[in-house]
Amino acid sequence: MHARDNIRNIAIIAHVDHGKTTLVDKLLQQSGTYRDHETVQERAMDSNDLERERGITILAKNTAITYNDYLINIVDTPGHADFGGEVERIMKMVDGVLLVVDAFEGCMPQTKFVLRKALESNLTPIVVVNKIDRPNARPSEVIDEVLDLFIELGANDNQLEFPVVYASALMGTSSLDPEQQDSNMKALYETITSHIPAPTEEVNAPFQFLVTLLDYNEYMGRIAVGRVNRGVVKQGQTVAVIDREGKTKQARIEKLFGFQGLKKIEIEEAGAGDIVAIAGIREINIGETIADFANPEALPVLKIDEPTLQMTFLVNNSPFAGREGKWVTSRKLRERLFKELETDVALRVDETDSPDAFVVSGRGELHLSILIENMRREGFELQVSKPEVIIKDIDGVKSEPYERLMIDVPEDSMGSVMESLGTRKAEMVNMINNGNGQVRLEFVMPARGLIGYRTSFLTMTRGYGIMNSAFDSYGPLVGTNVGGRHQGVLVSSENGNSTFYGMMGVEDRGIQFVEPGTEIYEGMIVGEHTRENDIIVNICKEKQLNNIRSAGKDDTVKLKTPRLFSLEQALEYLNDDEYCEITPKSIRLRKKILNKSERERAEKHRKTSQAGV
Repeated sequence: MHARDNIRNIAIIAHVDHGKTTLVDKLLQQSGTYRDHETVQERAMDSNDLERERGITILAKNTAITYNDYLINIVDTPGHADFGGEVERIMKMVDGVLLVVDAFEGCMPQTKFVLRKALESNLTPIVVVNKIDRPNARPSEVIDEVLDLFIELGANDNQLEFPVVYASALMGTSSLDPEQQDSNMKALYETITSHIPAPTEEVNAPFQFLVTLLDYNEYMGRIAVGRVNRGVVKQGQTVAVIDREGKTKQARIEKLFGFQGLKKIEIEEAGAGDIVAIAGIREINIGETIADFANPEALPVLKIDEPTLQMTFLVNNSPFAGREGKWVTSRKLRERLFKELETDVALRVDETDSPDAFVVSGRGELHLSILIENMRREGFELQVSKPEVIIKDIDGVKSEPYERLMIDVPEDSMGSVMESLGTRKAEMVNMINNGNGQVRLEFVMPARGLIGYRTSFLTMTRGYGIMNSAFDSYGPLVGTNVGGRHQGVLVSSENGNSTFYGMMGVEDRGIQFVEPGTEIYEGMIVGEHTRENDIIVNICKEKQLNNIRSAGKDDTVKLKTPRLFSLEQALEYLNDDEYCEITPKSIRLRKKILNKSERERAEKHRKTSQAGV
């Protein structure tokens, strides 16, 4: 067991894409954790396929390095506010944080979000100004921004005295001087060991351990990861497991693991302050306490911010149901959603009157779309409704979530962006023009207004705009319709395969979403109308051939390239009367009611009931 004075527990926090995971890579490499000839992939901590594809951290993960005589436990956290539930839990495991800030971009919305969580937990901060080698880096201004943010978030005097390390994670260099970089990470290692406090928990008290993360092994089952809050734990020890409701059950610790680099190493015992993994307890969940059997005392249950967005997940009932997926029943859908609750504490799943529908609530569109993407890769078929914000009653006032939006746009796009956000009830709170042709605008606006905005924002800025947002607070509900889609859609009237001839006939009506030869069904959305109303089209129409016209007459005519949606774009595009059908191979948009006559009857009934009210 390590002496407590030689342990440092830190979390790395930052806005998305400011270089946290790359920094952990270099700390691991330069500490001698890997063997000389060991092959290590880039962003080694991003082990999930989705994390590698998107270049973002989704799940918090921990590692450990040895520097001189110190054991430094490092937890890499997500930078995106949609995965804030991961960040909040990690704060219970560590004594300090490395706040990584981009030397050019400075403080962004998620920087504020993750730093607030760290300061609330009274952790000791170190600021790392990363990407110092960027040609347009502005380290002194960024440090001023960070200091202002600390003051705004109510940091205490000790936290305001934070040390600053200037680094380039990509190059593996760091120093305490912004003008000159050392050739290694020594400055950062030294700052961590000298500034972050050692664990102060009592080793001689009864054992206590809070389950903060869950891992899984097909031989050992669930593995609980967390920090030993007090006492000593040994392999083979009998313990008490206290769940969130306070109920206690007996269990035995079969295996105990410490961390070294990216590997788990089996250990005999661990003491207060150590971050360890415990195997052998079958029904263990996040937020539960593992305690001494003779003195079972529960630790405070983790407090997690409430979800702000919800969607309805339904069993796929389209004409193509069951063709591409492995899991298609409501029983399997329910089982999978409730299994997700065990590892994602920021998610909520509520059953409805229908056994085929479940209301799933999360932190944002990305949070829910990652869940959907994982499910479709596992072989699930499902349908989802349009994302909706969660309205709450706070002190008798109907309230909705507001987001803090920060955008960087070229000066010539500023007017159109501000106008579009004005119609979505955004209020500008700050504007910075550094004179380099880019303007930074900061807004506070209803979260409803951001749903579906990203695509039009990129069009207005010709792809040069950068947009970031994070949950700010709940505010009074804005009565009018905010955001949403203004265009109608082209809805298929037939079952069959789309044909070149049929698509040519409706090309002047709008943008199409399918390619020739795609199998479609009645009620499926096949394009966007140029006007506000929906229209019925037949793109399965075949060309009538006779002895006057030849089949190859129109071969030289070319169709415009159709707009093909990614999962996030499809979810953003949805309207109230539409579903997104998701299978392992396809993403389709459809009307909730497929038949044209039934749809018209339902719309007429809706208008009549509204007029009656």
